Amino acid sequence: MQARKLGRPAVRLAALAATAVLALTGAVAMAQPGFGHGAGHPHGGPGGMEIEHVLGAVKGQLNLNTSQQVMWDNAVAQTKSAHETGRANMQKVHAAMKAELAKPEPDLAAVSAVADSTQASNQALRQDVRKLWLQVYAAFSPEQKAVVRDALAKQVARMEAMGAKMREHMQRGS
Repeated sequence: MQARKLGRPAVRLAALAATAVLALTGAVAMAQPGFGHGAGHPHGGPGGMEIEHVLGAVKGQLNLNTSQQVMWDNAVAQTKSAHETGRANMQKVHAAMKAELAKPEPDLAAVSAVADSTQASNQALRQDVRKLWLQVYAAFSPEQKAVVRDALAKQVARMEAMGAKMREHMQRGS
Protein backbone atom coordinates (compact mmCIF):
# COMPACT_ATOMS: atom_id res chain seq x y z
CA MET A 1 0.00 0.00 0.00
CA GLN A 2 2.86 2.36 0.70
CA ALA A 3 3.82 2.39 -2.98
CA ARG A 4 0.38 3.75 -3.82
CA LYS A 5 0.81 6.56 -1.30
CA LEU A 6 4.18 7.48 -2.75
CA GLY A 7 2.85 7.53 -6.31
CA ARG A 8 4.88 7.45 -9.48
CA PRO A 9 8.35 7.78 -7.97
CA ALA A 10 7.84 4.60 -5.95
CA VAL A 11 6.60 2.74 -9.01
CA ARG A 12 9.61 3.98 -10.95
CA LEU A 13 11.89 2.88 -8.14
CA ALA A 14 10.29 -0.59 -8.15
CA ALA A 15 10.70 -0.78 -11.92
CA LEU A 16 14.33 0.28 -11.62
CA ALA A 17 14.93 -2.34 -8.93
CA ALA A 18 13.24 -4.97 -11.07
CA THR A 19 15.38 -4.00 -14.03
CA ALA A 20 18.46 -4.33 -11.85
CA VAL A 21 17.41 -7.81 -10.76
CA LEU A 22 16.92 -8.84 -14.38
CA ALA A 23 20.20 -7.29 -15.38
CA LEU A 24 22.02 -9.21 -12.68
CA THR A 25 20.20 -12.52 -13.01
CA GLY A 26 18.01 -12.71 -16.08
CA ALA A 27 20.58 -11.42 -18.51
CA VAL A 28 22.97 -14.13 -17.41
CA ALA A 29 20.27 -16.72 -17.97
CA MET A 30 19.50 -15.29 -21.40
CA ALA A 31 23.11 -15.59 -22.39
CA GLN A 32 23.40 -19.21 -21.36
CA PRO A 33 21.72 -21.02 -24.22
CA GLY A 34 23.64 -19.14 -26.86
CA PHE A 35 22.38 -21.43 -29.59
CA GLY A 36 22.64 -21.31 -33.35
CA HIS A 37 22.86 -17.78 -34.72
CA GLY A 38 25.83 -18.46 -36.98
CA ALA A 39 29.54 -18.27 -36.61
CA GLY A 40 31.37 -15.66 -34.65
CA HIS A 41 29.45 -15.47 -31.39
CA PRO A 42 32.34 -15.64 -28.94
CA HIS A 43 30.89 -17.26 -25.83
CA GLY A 44 30.19 -20.62 -24.37
CA GLY A 45 32.88 -22.95 -25.60
CA PRO A 46 36.58 -23.67 -25.47
CA GLY A 47 38.47 -20.40 -25.62
CA GLY A 48 35.17 -18.52 -25.44
CA MET A 49 33.76 -20.00 -28.67
CA GLU A 50 30.76 -22.19 -29.24
CA ILE A 51 31.85 -25.30 -31.08
CA GLU A 52 28.74 -25.38 -33.30
CA HIS A 53 29.54 -21.90 -34.60
CA VAL A 54 33.09 -22.85 -35.44
CA LEU A 55 31.95 -26.05 -37.12
CA GLY A 56 29.20 -24.22 -39.00
CA ALA A 57 31.71 -21.73 -40.35
CA VAL A 58 33.84 -24.50 -41.89
CA LYS A 59 31.16 -27.04 -42.82
CA GLY A 60 31.72 -26.51 -46.53
CA GLN A 61 35.37 -27.50 -46.13
CA LEU A 62 34.66 -30.65 -44.11
CA ASN A 63 33.24 -32.89 -46.87
CA LEU A 64 31.07 -34.80 -44.41
CA ASN A 65 30.34 -38.45 -45.12
CA THR A 66 26.82 -39.83 -44.82
CA SER A 67 27.03 -40.86 -41.16
CA GLN A 68 28.68 -37.55 -40.21
CA GLN A 69 25.91 -35.68 -42.04
CA VAL A 70 23.26 -37.59 -40.08
CA MET A 71 25.04 -36.70 -36.82
CA TRP A 72 25.30 -33.09 -38.01
CA ASP A 73 21.59 -32.89 -38.85
CA ASN A 74 20.65 -34.36 -35.46
CA ALA A 75 22.88 -31.86 -33.68
CA VAL A 76 21.34 -28.98 -35.65
CA ALA A 77 17.83 -30.17 -34.75
CA GLN A 78 18.73 -30.51 -31.06
CA THR A 79 20.39 -27.08 -31.10
CA LYS A 80 17.25 -25.47 -32.50
CA SER A 81 15.04 -27.28 -30.01
CA ALA A 82 17.25 -26.25 -27.10
CA HIS A 83 17.27 -22.66 -28.33
CA GLU A 84 13.46 -22.61 -28.42
CA THR A 85 13.29 -24.13 -24.95
CA GLY A 86 15.78 -21.55 -23.68
CA ARG A 87 13.63 -18.74 -25.09
CA ALA A 88 10.52 -20.23 -23.48
CA ASN A 89 12.39 -20.44 -20.17
CA MET A 90 13.27 -16.76 -20.42
CA GLN A 91 9.63 -15.94 -21.06
CA LYS A 92 8.91 -17.48 -17.64
CA VAL A 93 11.33 -15.00 -16.07
CA HIS A 94 9.68 -12.17 -17.95
CA ALA A 95 6.19 -13.32 -16.86
CA ALA A 96 7.33 -13.62 -13.24
CA MET A 97 8.75 -10.10 -13.37
CA LYS A 98 5.56 -8.67 -14.84
CA ALA A 99 3.45 -10.47 -12.23
CA GLU A 100 5.58 -9.11 -9.41
CA LEU A 101 5.59 -5.58 -10.82
CA ALA A 102 1.79 -5.65 -10.83
CA LYS A 103 1.91 -5.96 -7.03
CA PRO A 104 2.22 -2.95 -4.72
CA GLU A 105 5.39 -4.47 -3.21
CA PRO A 106 7.11 -6.71 -5.75
CA ASP A 107 8.97 -9.72 -4.36
CA LEU A 108 12.25 -9.39 -6.21
CA ALA A 109 13.63 -12.44 -4.41
CA ALA A 110 10.92 -14.54 -6.04
CA VAL A 111 11.90 -13.22 -9.46
CA SER A 112 15.54 -13.91 -8.69
CA ALA A 113 14.66 -17.49 -7.76
CA VAL A 114 12.87 -17.97 -11.10
CA ALA A 115 15.81 -16.41 -12.92
CA ASP A 116 18.29 -18.66 -11.09
CA SER A 117 16.24 -21.74 -11.91
CA THR A 118 16.04 -20.65 -15.55
CA GLN A 119 19.77 -20.06 -15.67
CA ALA A 120 20.45 -23.56 -14.34
CA SER A 121 18.03 -25.12 -16.82
CA ASN A 122 19.47 -23.18 -19.73
CA GLN A 123 23.01 -24.10 -18.70
CA ALA A 124 22.05 -27.79 -18.76
CA LEU A 125 20.58 -27.31 -22.24
CA ARG A 126 23.78 -25.59 -23.35
CA GLN A 127 25.91 -28.45 -22.04
CA ASP A 128 23.75 -31.05 -23.80
CA VAL A 129 24.08 -29.20 -27.11
CA ARG A 130 27.82 -28.81 -26.70
CA LYS A 131 28.13 -32.55 -25.99
CA LEU A 132 26.34 -33.35 -29.27
CA TRP A 133 28.60 -31.08 -31.28
CA LEU A 134 31.68 -32.53 -29.61
CA GLN A 135 30.43 -35.97 -30.65
CA VAL A 136 30.14 -34.72 -34.23
CA TYR A 137 33.70 -33.41 -34.00
CA ALA A 138 34.91 -36.71 -32.51
CA ALA A 139 33.62 -38.53 -35.60
CA PHE A 140 35.81 -36.42 -37.90
CA SER A 141 38.87 -37.70 -39.71
CA PRO A 142 42.27 -36.23 -38.85
CA GLU A 143 42.02 -34.04 -41.98
CA GLN A 144 38.63 -32.70 -40.92
CA LYS A 145 39.90 -32.03 -37.41
CA ALA A 146 42.81 -30.08 -38.92
CA VAL A 147 40.30 -27.82 -40.71
CA VAL A 148 38.54 -27.17 -37.39
CA ARG A 149 41.86 -26.63 -35.60
CA ASP A 150 42.92 -24.04 -38.17
CA ALA A 151 39.59 -22.22 -37.89
CA LEU A 152 39.89 -22.19 -34.10
CA ALA A 153 43.45 -20.90 -34.31
CA LYS A 154 42.31 -18.02 -36.54
CA GLN A 155 39.48 -17.21 -34.15
CA VAL A 156 41.80 -17.26 -31.14
CA ALA A 157 44.23 -14.97 -32.98
CA ARG A 158 41.38 -12.55 -33.78
CA MET A 159 40.24 -12.57 -30.17
CA GLU A 160 43.77 -11.95 -28.92
CA ALA A 161 44.23 -9.08 -31.38
CA MET A 162 40.94 -7.55 -30.31
CA GLY A 163 41.91 -7.91 -26.66
CA ALA A 164 45.26 -6.23 -27.33
CA LYS A 165 43.52 -3.35 -29.11
CA MET A 166 41.10 -2.94 -26.22
CA ARG A 167 43.92 -2.93 -23.67
CA GLU A 168 45.83 -0.39 -25.77
CA HIS A 169 42.73 1.78 -26.06
CA MET A 170 42.15 1.59 -22.31
CA GLN A 171 45.75 2.55 -21.57
CA ARG A 172 45.56 5.55 -23.89
CA GLY A 173 42.26 6.62 -22.33
CA SER A 174 43.67 6.56 -18.77
